[in-house]
Amino acid sequence: MTAGSVAAVDLGATSGRVVVGHVDQAAGALGLDHVARFPNGPVRLASGLHWNLTGLYRDLTHGLADAFRREPGVTSIGVDSWAVDYALLRGDRVLGEPFHYRDERNEAAVEAVHAQVPFEELYRRNGLQFLPFNTVYQLAAERAGGCLGLADSLLLIPDLVGFQLTGEKAAERTNASTTGLLEVRTGEWDRELADRLGLDASVLPRLVSPGASLGGLRPEVAAELGAPAGTRVVAVGSHDTASAVVAVPMRPEAAAYISCGTWGLVGVELERPVTTDAAREANFTNEGGVDGRVRFLHNVMGLWLLSESVRWWERDGSPIDLPGLLAQAAAVTTAVPVFDANDPRFLAPGDLPGRIARWCAEHGVAAPRSRAEFARSIVESLAEAFANAVRTASALSGVGVETIHVVGGGALNTLLCQRTADRSGLPVLAGPVEATAIGNVLIQARSAGFANGDLETLRALVAHAFTPTRHDPAG
Repeated sequence: MTAGSVAAVDLGATSGRVVVGHVDQAAGALGLDHVARFPNGPVRLASGLHWNLTGLYRDLTHGLADAFRREPGVTSIGVDSWAVDYALLRGDRVLGEPFHYRDERNEAAVEAVHAQVPFEELYRRNGLQFLPFNTVYQLAAERAGGCLGLADSLLLIPDLVGFQLTGEKAAERTNASTTGLLEVRTGEWDRELADRLGLDASVLPRLVSPGASLGGLRPEVAAELGAPAGTRVVAVGSHDTASAVVAVPMRPEAAAYISCGTWGLVGVELERPVTTDAAREANFTNEGGVDGRVRFLHNVMGLWLLSESVRWWERDGSPIDLPGLLAQAAAVTTAVPVFDANDPRFLAPGDLPGRIARWCAEHGVAAPRSRAEFARSIVESLAEAFANAVRTASALSGVGVETIHVVGGGALNTLLCQRTADRSGLPVLAGPVEATAIGNVLIQARSAGFANGDLETLRALVAHAFTPTRHDPAG
């Protein structure tokens, strides 16, 4: 078994990046070189809120070209992104920029879907928690708008990038599991459900699992990137959380994870889904993981609450130093309100501080008075939501949680990690921050043959290469 290098494209809801990963399993070595980072975000058009996928593809290909210049030995490319959003295609033509999951069009579609298939039945079939932007609701809105009938295929965001790179259309299973159209127990498209909802199942592409080769780069793409002819694009856990969970250095039988970024994905890893009434009522989801594992988790609003509040405060052109704001928040000694971080009013962009204040007024508690107090209130509310989700995940799944692992950008938020430990009464191990890119790299490395073993073996390599920061509960 030899060492090797791969390129990981990681697309998040606020930024994207290209990373070159170096793996030498025999030596216990795992490293990342950050090649490119570029912004990502919604664009408000006359038709609604969209993603600028054309600009995003331009930026990621520029990043890949830099990766091949720096490391000519890169053997493959893997792409992960956020979930649920998609593009419609007719032939090889993309029918407009994809809608953003926060677009308001989904609200009416929820009622239309549930009128055809009650949520209780949907949950038994797809195992997904209710989120108004799940792909199944977006497609109902698409159908009502008359655009769905123009398409002959549908590709989720990382699959669309893979298609542009290789010319091959496929749907990777971990991300496909977030659509609401994948049968939770078989992992296959639920074509009967699509038919009942009036959705043409013929637009759904073939399914592939993490580690499968999607094909070689199109010759013109390889030339543009400066990549060797035939360089492979490999399916990874293309839902970014699926890749992140690969890189959580945990014992699944005794740990919970929080993949913390724009969203906070809080859960446990299981061998089989849990679709009980209790799980449905707790709004827990069963999403596909790498190697057939199940990510049994709950979506918490996440650091979106903080980043969107900062964006709102900065609208007058005055930049805010986020580390400085968090330091001020940590120094707050007055009591701050703990609000419901899962309240749907916080989903849309805009004046989140104002919405938090209105939540407080409605619940008879004093609202924060300063930006530092708002930031502390957000941190405390997220920590409480995280702790509650861990307790619920443990109770519903039977996993005896002894440790909470926080990965992603939230691992750098010392105050959030400590308050999560305090509120849960469990130690929090923070890191690696780059879990998504690491998981992406490891699945490519295993596919290429310079890493091997099950997820526990890969996680042992992560634990050897990255030392987490421990936060013990106060007292």
